[in-house]
Amino acid sequence: MKMDLTELYEEYGRYIYHLCLKLTRNKEEAEDLMQDVWVKVVRYSGKMDSVDRMKAWLTTICMNTFRDRYRKDVRRSKHVMNQPETLDVPILDLVPSDNPTPVEMIEQNDIQLMVQQKIGQLDGIYRTTIEYFYVYQYSLIEIADLMKVSIGTVKSRLFRAKKYLKELMMDDTTVQEYVTA
Repeated sequence: MKMDLTELYEEYGRYIYHLCLKLTRNKEEAEDLMQDVWVKVVRYSGKMDSVDRMKAWLTTICMNTFRDRYRKDVRRSKHVMNQPETLDVPILDLVPSDNPTPVEMIEQNDIQLMVQQKIGQLDGIYRTTIEYFYVYQYSLIEIADLMKVSIGTVKSRLFRAKKYLKELMMDDTTVQEYVTA
């Protein structure tokens, strides 16, 4: 795909800004994040010729940039306080780790599998709507165009899909035991 940076910005700039806004939920932070994203795009512009799906490539850069910023902010905000003399546990055991524990990784994987299974049980129209919105991260307008329906219909389907998904999850005793355990 041959495209210069100006064309790229004109075509995807608004999409990236809205994605940044969705991630940060703050206009100023979204603008900062978008600037960082476009700096990376310029830095890697030499590799653009080999990109087949430009929107997915830009989305990946945006998501990774957001994660990097978030991790850096979390690391920066952590601080070690003076350990009280009466404390029986070493202070380093109280400082949260950036890396998930093996148990947390297994739990996260189990939850992902359960949710994917339940999404697979939804009616086709609701499953497709959820996948477009949450997996492929299409905007409501893009989903409406793809499904050839109004934005209001997409919103209704998304609302119902989440409601049905929640009902499926709550009706499953395995999920209930996992969540309440």
